[in-house]
Amino acid sequence: MQYSQIPVLGFVAASGTGKTTLLTALIPLLKNQGLRIGLIKHSHHDFQIDQPGKDSFRLRAAGASPVLLVSRHRSAMITDILPVCEPQLAESLRQFDQTGVDLVLVEGFKAEKFPKIELHRRELAQPLLYPDDPDIIAVASDEALDLPPPLPCLDINRPQQLAEFIMTQVLAA
Repeated sequence: MQYSQIPVLGFVAASGTGKTTLLTALIPLLKNQGLRIGLIKHSHHDFQIDQPGKDSFRLRAAGASPVLLVSRHRSAMITDILPVCEPQLAESLRQFDQTGVDLVLVEGFKAEKFPKIELHRRELAQPLLYPDDPDIIAVASDEALDLPPPLPCLDINRPQQLAEFIMTQVLAA
């Protein structure tokens, strides 16, 4: 993947499938394996990381961009995207500080070309993405699926199984 010095792995699915829920269970398992995990999350919503009335908001509203907000606990870079356009994963990776990270997990960016695990829940009745996306390397589902080889079907409700897949198939490659 362009602008990445380390492995990048995406998680893609229809809204409501549980991408964030799975990632919040998976990240501690990977950290227990000694990995340092970074994450890029694509959002289809406008969001404010700083709040009206706060100095950082006022400075950005005055025209400063980017704004770097720093404390002894964390930092946040706030950059307005102008003209307003859909973000690209390569550009997000270019801006992402990859020092001290062993793996970048990505939530979303399903139309982009990079290795991804598709998440599927039967109750949502959404079509599977893998037939039209050659970059999907596994499907994690709540039902057994008959997938074409070599595409493995993982259990979406067993994050440990996904962690093992990542350790043996993604990072060992």
